Amino acid sequence: MHLGAFSKYFIPFGNYIVPILLWTTNKDKSEFIDENGKEAINFQLSILLYTVILGMFSFPFFIFNVFGDASITDLFHHDSISINFSNPGGFRTLIGASFIGVIALVGFFLEIIFVITAALKADKGESYRYPLSIRFIK
Repeated sequence: MHLGAFSKYFIPFGNYIVPILLWTTNKDKSEFIDENGKEAINFQLSILLYTVILGMFSFPFFIFNVFGDASITDLFHHDSISINFSNPGGFRTLIGASFIGVIALVGFFLEIIFVITAALKADKGESYRYPLSIRFIK
């Protein structure tokens, strides 16, 4: 179930579909399977929440980069606004986007490490609690 998270690289939303299918079809077989299924699903849902939050923080940097110094009234008068994708957007965009990018990259590698660790622990019959995981399913 833990390694099912890697199916997202082959199947859209596979990191949710595969663990949920494995968990729902096997959760009655043992408490260990039920516990690991909940952990895997909770962690993937937590990653989704963190990704949405990072996306919300990165959206203003995108807007500053694309629209530059355009005012709100310019957005409603399409003839006077110019959208510029080549302008880097200044120092604030560079620092903000870099910071969010580094957080996303660190999160990506931590997700891989945590999933592999959970799979290895489950293979040994040990329980594993994902760090930074929100318990959506109890």
